Amino acid sequence: MMRAGGVLKLGVLVSIFFLAVFLAFELLENHTNLNIGKVLARYAPGETVPTKPPRHKCGLSKSCPEDHFAFKITSGAASVVGPKMCFQDNVLMSGVKNNIGRGINIALINGKTGEVIKTDSFDMWSGDVKTLIKFLKEIEDGSIVMMATFDDPATKLDEEARNLIGDLGSSSISILGFRDNWVFVGGKGIKTKSPFEQHIKNSAETNKYEGWPEVLEMEGCIPIKRE
Repeated sequence: MMRAGGVLKLGVLVSIFFLAVFLAFELLENHTNLNIGKVLARYAPGETVPTKPPRHKCGLSKSCPEDHFAFKITSGAASVVGPKMCFQDNVLMSGVKNNIGRGINIALINGKTGEVIKTDSFDMWSGDVKTLIKFLKEIEDGSIVMMATFDDPATKLDEEARNLIGDLGSSSISILGFRDNWVFVGGKGIKTKSPFEQHIKNSAETNKYEGWPEVLEMEGCIPIKRE
């Protein structure tokens, strides 16, 4: 009986020992997996949330200061696609708005409030330059003037019309020729030549399209007129 009892006790002790070892390995394995998980998580690339680039008024490459108006202007493409003018994120003239025409397209804006005063186009191929001259003479001081060409802007231009546009700050109007592309932003009462002007000559050697130069696009920020 004593031997049988000793064997039984030994068996119980062995069972307890193996159970303890088993539990110890289980705990060690769980702890190791947890540590490995933490290490992998530490070096794993974080989730990237796609972010859209900021959009600026009129699609400008960067925002204008708070005390400036944003604009973008595009000339016409040959005689097919008309010009487009955007001011403070509002499209003022375009083919979609159906308010453009062959020749010189003009938008007038209040230099203090940014409100659109008037838009119009003047056919300088078969139209009357007198209508353009009358329009230019009626522009009020403090107005922002945006101009863009489409097709031919110069055939009917005379010296008086060119001088009036020059008074708005243009440097290139005196040499604007047949089928040239030209974009310009100036103002009535401006004291110096405008920095916002681009001009490209119609030249068979450099034209992008047959008979017409490439499209011009210009963007910028115009200071708000103060009292």
